[in-house]
Amino acid sequence: MNEDEPVLLHTEGRVMRITLNRPRALNALTHTMVRGIGEALALAAEDDTVTAVVIGGAGERGLCAGGDIRSIYEDARAGRRGSVDFWRDEYRLNAQIARFPKPYVALMDGIVMGGGVGVSAHGDVRIVTERSRVAMPETGIGFVPDVGGTHLLAAAPGELGTHLALTGRAVHAADAILCGLADHFVPSQHLAGLTAALSRSTTPADVADTVRRYATGAPEGELAAHREWIDDCYAADTVEEIIDRLMNSGEPAAKEAAATLLSLSPTALKVTLAAVRRAGRLGGLESVLDQEFRVSCRAFTGHDLVEGVRARIIDKDHTPRWDPAELADVTAAEVTRHFEPLGEQELGLASD
Repeated sequence: MNEDEPVLLHTEGRVMRITLNRPRALNALTHTMVRGIGEALALAAEDDTVTAVVIGGAGERGLCAGGDIRSIYEDARAGRRGSVDFWRDEYRLNAQIARFPKPYVALMDGIVMGGGVGVSAHGDVRIVTERSRVAMPETGIGFVPDVGGTHLLAAAPGELGTHLALTGRAVHAADAILCGLADHFVPSQHLAGLTAALSRSTTPADVADTVRRYATGAPEGELAAHREWIDDCYAADTVEEIIDRLMNSGEPAAKEAAATLLSLSPTALKVTLAAVRRAGRLGGLESVLDQEFRVSCRAFTGHDLVEGVRARIIDKDHTPRWDPAELADVTAAEVTRHFEPLGEQELGLASD
């Protein structure tokens, strides 16, 4: 095993361990990493000596902070298409994880955002810790939740998923479990013991029993106490009405959410609301990933993604100049355009 590789693979007992190995970049995903994970899963699925797969991140900061945003920024500015190819393989990996025929155990310790959610939350055993911070923060950079994120958030109770999709807010362990982004809470100090015990598993039932043995109740979350205003405000049909309800709800936390939304890309907000609502009607993950690929490709050629990354990541002035700058100027036709078929460039997962 070459410790310099961005994805480390090793077998412990009958468990294949996949470790994302870019700790200085918070294990942000590159195209090479996506391909490496996919190839490893294909091998593990066919290997009768492998009972389960465990994925985690190198370092102490988190599983994965998402895709390589700087690379996407540079691609978009230069008019290259490498990011589109990356998304094509990344979304196929998300579907591969969801279909994986053996226990897929994701250690969602620390930061788990964007693409990090994609390589963890579609698995069937998703473990969070007291250090977990789980989010789909794409609207903050003028983008739209992807990697199957709109599928997951559309299935969250009430309007919690809409709230998280629009604001990009990060949640802790209990709220990640409440929203269906995770399954079990294990204190971070016990992760090493858990992975060692999993290596002794010889059947899927052993894996499930081991996880249950280490799992405990998560520290109390925040979202459950806010369900009333979240469900009421985010049930509105438009972003404008959502913000109006938030501003007038009388709840300080709702007003904070409204202020957050007013700072974000108007186009990204309107497309995100439409994407989550459409995802709820589409049902299957593959169909949603097909939709997200269309939206991502359209956003890639737009103004706000490049500007959002510039303001948040490159220059760090945190003063993005969105275009259009006002919600009222984002037309229904522009929102609809993001969902139009791509012809021969379609991802086509639902038809595979």
